Amino acid sequence: MTGTLQERRTASCPCGAVTLEMVGKPIVAATCYCHSCQAAGKAFEALPGAPAVVGADGGTPYLLVRKDRIAWLSGSERLGEHRLTPDSPTRRFVAQCCNAPIALEFTKGHWLSVYSARIPEGERPPAEMRTIVGDRPDGVTLPDDIPNYRTPSGKFMWRLLTAWIAMGFRAPAVEATKGYMR
Repeated sequence: MTGTLQERRTASCPCGAVTLEMVGKPIVAATCYCHSCQAAGKAFEALPGAPAVVGADGGTPYLLVRKDRIAWLSGSERLGEHRLTPDSPTRRFVAQCCNAPIALEFTKGHWLSVYSARIPEGERPPAEMRTIVGDRPDGVTLPDDIPNYRTPSGKFMWRLLTAWIAMGFRAPAVEATKGYMR
C-alpha cells in the first residue's frame, strides 16, 4: 500500500454490525503495555462473548489514525463508551452487539487508536514498536524484533506531532456512542 489517501482499511466487530473506515497512511502501528490498556482489556474479556484484545505478553496492538480520516460506515448507534474512571480523558468504543472493543480515543488528542484485532489480517500493518513496556506483567521478556520503549518514544511523539501539524493543529471530535459503559 502507498501512503496516499487512496489507502483504505476497515475495522469491524466480529459480528460485522459495526464498521469503521480509515483513509490514508496511519500515524503508527504500535503495541501498548500500559496499566490502563491491560485493565481495560481484562474488563472487556469479562463481558459475555467478548474477544480478547490483550496479548499473553500484556500488550494491546493498535493502529493510530488521524481523526479527520475516519468514518463510521455502519453500526455507530450500537457503540457504547467505556472509561476506566468517569473523568478519564480516554474512552474506548465498544460494539454492544458482541462486546468487542473497536477503538480508543484520547479525547483531547487528534488521533484514534483502533484495536488491530478489529482490522482484517490482509489490511493490518505489523507493529512498528512496543510502547510503555515498563508496565508489562512481571516475568514477560519481549523480543528485540522491533523497538521496545519504556515510555512513549521520541519517534512515537514525533509521528503524533507531524500528524497534528498536517491537520492544522485541530483535534476533531469523535461522536459515535449512544451509551456509557463502566
